[in-house]
Amino acid sequence: MLTDKKFQDKQYYCIEFKNVSKELLPWLENLAWEYRCKIEKKEWKSKYNNYVIYDYEPFCSDGFEINITLSSRQSEYLNFVRYLYDNKIQTISYLKNCLML
Repeated sequence: MLTDKKFQDKQYYCIEFKNVSKELLPWLENLAWEYRCKIEKKEWKSKYNNYVIYDYEPFCSDGFEINITLSSRQSEYLNFVRYLYDNKIQTISYLKNCLML
């Protein structure tokens, strides 16, 4: 599920992706680098305890959701990264549904 926050701070635009799949994280990081976006924050948040948040991957990452915040000077780059991310999620969902048939 993608939940994003957009905000502007000192000529920078930011977008936050919540609950990114662990398998998609390297792809999203490479995509951000390719489209001139900077990773401002990457955190692993526990699904069971609200106060447990790590800024590094825990030893056992099951039970954690990954949140990543990207920033860029131009909002178009962030919008395009979001568009590609949404399409990737929809394609994966479609293929999973095809396998269920």
